[in-house]
Amino acid sequence: MPDYTLIKILHVATVIISGTGFTLRLGLMLWREAWLGLRVVKVLPHINDTLLLVSGITLAVLSRQSPLDQSWLLAKLIALVVYILLGMLALKPRFAKPARFGFGVLALLVFAYIVSVALARQAWPS
Repeated sequence: MPDYTLIKILHVATVIISGTGFTLRLGLMLWREAWLGLRVVKVLPHINDTLLLVSGITLAVLSRQSPLDQSWLLAKLIALVVYILLGMLALKPRFAKPARFGFGVLALLVFAYIVSVALARQAWPS
């Protein structure tokens, strides 16, 4: 059986990497957009986010928590989908840079909400 503490450390580390990586890619979008096309910039976030998702699911399974039973976990998953969609809009060159920056800021606010929900284990942390 996997060690809960090690999985949690992996999960928290990938959360930090995910948020930092998105912020860096948002900066690249503004100042060095061509760098977003680099293979490493495209591939590493997917590897990290896969580890993030797998570790999160593993933690939920190990602790026997379900989004159907835990409103905070459901809120976190819904917010995750919103974060992903906003992040995609921010990093795809379909819109003007000011709009993309706005999507990026909204994505970071949703990211902060997800972290606060995880820490408080409440759908609407105080």
